[in-house]
Amino acid sequence: MKTLMKSITKKLFYTAPKSMQKNHLEFSDEQINNLRNSLEKNYLDRGDTKSKLSKEEYNSAINGQLFERLYYNRNRIAPWLNSIKDLNGARVLEIGCGTGISTLALSEQGAKVTGIDVDEGALNVAKDRMKMAGFDTELHLMNADEIKENFDDKKFDFIIYYAVLEHMTIEERLSSLKQAWDMLPEGGFLSVIETPNRLWYFDSHTAAMPFYDWLPDDLAFHYSKFSQRKNFQDSYKKELNDENRVNFARWGRGASYHEFEIAIAPLKDLNVVGSLMQFEKTTLLKAGFKGMRYIKFLKSLKRNLHTGFCNPYLDIVLKK
Repeated sequence: MKTLMKSITKKLFYTAPKSMQKNHLEFSDEQINNLRNSLEKNYLDRGDTKSKLSKEEYNSAINGQLFERLYYNRNRIAPWLNSIKDLNGARVLEIGCGTGISTLALSEQGAKVTGIDVDEGALNVAKDRMKMAGFDTELHLMNADEIKENFDDKKFDFIIYYAVLEHMTIEERLSSLKQAWDMLPEGGFLSVIETPNRLWYFDSHTAAMPFYDWLPDDLAFHYSKFSQRKNFQDSYKKELNDENRVNFARWGRGASYHEFEIAIAPLKDLNVVGSLMQFEKTTLLKAGFKGMRYIKFLKSLKRNLHTGFCNPYLDIVLKK
């Protein structure tokens, strides 16, 4: 049944319009093999990562980087953003471009992407991926709270935080979001993608435990020993000092509307113009009946709270 549901979900919701599909590039076996080599050299085989993964997990990670995540971005993220503003010719600053999967999916649709990331190995893969695809993409090794000093003279239609806000400290989040909002022109869009919602009752991103994102950081640090995810559990059987506190935050802590109110504007003035689950009409499928009731409950507690701030993950677009 679970396999069937995945198949139905993919067929119903994960297909880009034909007008966008025609822009999807085809890669030769040689190109795919070269990209795999880059992934192994620069990204997956660093440190003791490989030794911690079973052969099945390792191959799954490779397959995800080569195919699954690209399919996801081509058929979900790109069509969603394109429904808000035509990506063809759009100027995009992608914060957290990683290995360039989403960068490629956006570039295929004509977006002019500038990508940044703090992971040099991931950036090296992104450079190889984009070069293989024939794009001369601007990619920078940079922290998200350094964007204004480096790009203040550039104009962007989209500034996108892709699966990255949750890996930043609170200070970094507030600083970066404020900088991004200041940089956007009137009518520009700020998007947050795949960031776990602090308000949601289950943390599926990091600890795989209920109520985990509700805990204060210091308590969550100590409580991590109860996680069923062994690599996460084992990482914090150590003292809580400044270095470990930052490393712990990098694993991923949920965000909520509170950061946006502090960095940008009061909730009533935040113009949320897009939510991925609403665009795909997948709220029931993703959240289930229990989740739908919980979303309704959250909205009943806070006036002006957009549904996008109530879903399990923050996949939202704000318009300036």
